[in-house]
Amino acid sequence: MAATGYSAVIDRLMNALGRLPGIGARSAERLAHHLLKCPPEEALELAEAIRAAKDQVRHCEVCFHLTEAEQPLCSICRDPRRDQATVCVVEQSRDLIVMEKAGTFAGVYHVLLGRLAPLSGIGPEQLTIDALARRVESGVIRELIMATNPNLEGDGTALLVANRLGQSGVRITRLARGLATGSTLEFANRDMLADAMAGRLPL
Repeated sequence: MAATGYSAVIDRLMNALGRLPGIGARSAERLAHHLLKCPPEEALELAEAIRAAKDQVRHCEVCFHLTEAEQPLCSICRDPRRDQATVCVVEQSRDLIVMEKAGTFAGVYHVLLGRLAPLSGIGPEQLTIDALARRVESGVIRELIMATNPNLEGDGTALLVANRLGQSGVRITRLARGLATGSTLEFANRDMLADAMAGRLPL
């Protein structure tokens, strides 16, 4: 490894920060300098927040969203106002949060904890598809809404789930795609137009 001119302790800090997603070498260096210059209590508060999150955050026993250790079910699964018969299937908890911010879905979720990526060694056994199948077998669920990302891996994951659970009698749908409300054809790309044409609706 090339010499950086910093001490071994600072190099270790920068290397650790640089392993975070979206943080390159320059950003890691800036963050390291910030942590060294800030008051000790601020830096230690960050360290304690990281330690607490690693110690206390777990996956919900039902949907695999994030929850705290003393709450085996997440806040959404515990909410009696949610429609337990309609399940939105997402790849990660951050996708669930995006859906919740939209404020248009009143059902519950299932987090797959990833998506099929054979080249990265991620197959069905690394996902929570078996747990989803058990939820469907309970007889409570009427509809699964596949909200995996609209790309090759996300589509492959949705197709796998649909094939696995297609004989269960549960309705399986996919999020609509295409032209967004308020957009114009001029700025639509080929994939958006293809999705919009394939998913056209009667007037």
